[in-house]
Amino acid sequence: MFNRRSFGKIVGASAVGAPFAIRATGSAEAVNGADFVADAPHTSFAALRQIKAGELNVGYAEAGPAHGPAVVLLHGWPYDIHSYVDVAPLLAAEGYRVVVPYLRGYGTTRFRSPRTFRDGQQSVFALDLLALMDALGIERAILAGYDWGSRTADIVAALWPNRCKALVSVTGYLITNREKNKQPQPPKVEWAWWYQYYFATRRGVLGLENPEYRRQLARLVWRFNSPTWRFDQATFARTAAAFRNPDYVRIVIHNYRWRLGLAAGDPRYDGLEGRLAKGPVIDVPTVTLDGGRDPFTPAGGGASYRDKFSGPYAHRTLKGIGHNVPQEAPEAFADAVVEADGLRRR
Repeated sequence: MFNRRSFGKIVGASAVGAPFAIRATGSAEAVNGADFVADAPHTSFAALRQIKAGELNVGYAEAGPAHGPAVVLLHGWPYDIHSYVDVAPLLAAEGYRVVVPYLRGYGTTRFRSPRTFRDGQQSVFALDLLALMDALGIERAILAGYDWGSRTADIVAALWPNRCKALVSVTGYLITNREKNKQPQPPKVEWAWWYQYYFATRRGVLGLENPEYRRQLARLVWRFNSPTWRFDQATFARTAAAFRNPDYVRIVIHNYRWRLGLAAGDPRYDGLEGRLAKGPVIDVPTVTLDGGRDPFTPAGGGASYRDKFSGPYAHRTLKGIGHNVPQEAPEAFADAVVEADGLRRR
């Protein structure tokens, strides 16, 4: 079914345990009623759906059998659901029910009320995820993500472990501690986060509000984050369409300003944020992934966050892969999901 694209060559020496390989099942499979050629790269999902969930009307893609074990795949910034356009069919062919939602502020996801505060603090994304799972009738799911998606999955795994069967988290433990964020990092690290400081200014807001500058900024970040990924214009354009969401600018600006302590969150979630500030340990079965060329990968082959995961655990460093792991290395990402599920079954 799928060409592993030299999986062994991109898994670094720090990998723990053998990969739980997805089986080859043929040249084409039926996923959610649509045929696809498994060896060809995909450009879109068969169809997008909408569902009312909490404060949002969530746009999402779904693949695989409706009664299969659920996997929710969560994207980051400045990306969208197309990061998983090749991962989803791989998992669907293995019998998983795969759900890929647009986060608040992206794509076809919309706020149900114009009066709702356009909040970008970390806890609300986790609450959005729980509301979506409730709306879809999913009691427990394997959660997998990168960037904002890793943080969201980490939070649910930490605070609501009964809703998370297993976890795949790119760049490890990403729950934000705003007090620690007040301390400076080495200049090279601070330079990599330049856009956070840009967004802290009125100039940065105006830049993000400009549609052309918004696209240019996202493309610049893609190239910096993934120096070996040779994406084409069409690939970027498919994702950039998600940034036309009317709440995109407000959510992005609030998210980064909140992290730096420059914007207040919603007082309703102060209790949750207080719990997250304590750095809760995650005890669900977990596979962490680091892109070897990701400028935000911490040094040490995952050692810097290893003590934050107390359950069954494996770590992999992917050689030559940047920040957008699922789109750059879809087979390795899909393997990690199946491996995390296998850790749960041991």
